[in-house]
Amino acid sequence: MKLVTFLQNGASNIGAVTNDETTIAPLQENHRAQRGGDAPEFVDMLSFLRGDVTSRALAKTVLEEATVHVPLREVTRLSPVPRPESIRDFMAFEQHILNCIRKVGLKKIGAVDTFIEKCFGARRSIAGRLNRVWYEQPIYYKGNRFSVVGDGATVRCPKYTEQLDFELELGVFICKEGRDIPKEKASEYIGGYTVFNDFSARDVQLKEQAGRLGPAKGKDFDTGNALGPWLVTPDEIGDPYNLTMTASVNEEQWSKGNTREMYWTFEDMISHVSKSETLYPGEFIGSGTCSGSEGMGCGLELGRRLSPGDNVTLFVEKIGSLTNTIV
Repeated sequence: MKLVTFLQNGASNIGAVTNDETTIAPLQENHRAQRGGDAPEFVDMLSFLRGDVTSRALAKTVLEEATVHVPLREVTRLSPVPRPESIRDFMAFEQHILNCIRKVGLKKIGAVDTFIEKCFGARRSIAGRLNRVWYEQPIYYKGNRFSVVGDGATVRCPKYTEQLDFELELGVFICKEGRDIPKEKASEYIGGYTVFNDFSARDVQLKEQAGRLGPAKGKDFDTGNALGPWLVTPDEIGDPYNLTMTASVNEEQWSKGNTREMYWTFEDMISHVSKSETLYPGEFIGSGTCSGSEGMGCGLELGRRLSPGDNVTLFVEKIGSLTNTIV
């Protein structure tokens, strides 16, 4: 199922997108028509995630007899979870962190280090040696869960940056409470997948991180986290580690990659975060920027930046496209 949170007549609802992606079947309204009452699982997407497999089973039953549909183009779509319980964004793609180290830290000798990587492998390159801890455990930062927008929303460029950037990512929402989750059971805690654009003020981020902390204002600003266009349940994804991803700006493709190049899996991330810490339904985990053999996943790596008026579209196979306009 493709699940969406949308506004209709000023009220927030959740629904399932039809196969042709032209209409939405509101889950609560259809449940009410069929069974004469409301389902607690359909109050909002957080409630749906808390219901886990029970919610999915009930939704499938309701959809089989759904008679109420609304045109997708007539509603405003929000983030699948408008206010996640938390946002943790990882760096799962090896090439992204290597590219950034070369671009920012090594600069003129970056090309030499790329040659070293080709000859001796990433971990024996200068960038790889500078980043040893990344190979020892998944690394993440926590984002602002209040600054989330959905597909079609405008993203306001902070007044304090001259280097606004996008990041080509996908992520998962947690659907079960758990602590000390073993990697082999971690997939059971994934309630769905979505596309994630982690907008970044690069000049500010780099200045902050020179102080050995952050990112802070490099990431935290209103509308800075875009999620959408919907939440896709795991049964529709199949293998999440063979999905094509692209990023386009004003219909020009800037980036391309594939999830098979993730060094750290979502199962690795979930297991790592849950060590002596309880995870709850509605928490979001991002993959970090998708960079690899097919291309670079953000403007920093490419030496490019966004400008007001730009339309940024991220696409992930089996999920869909997330488009936002910079203002």
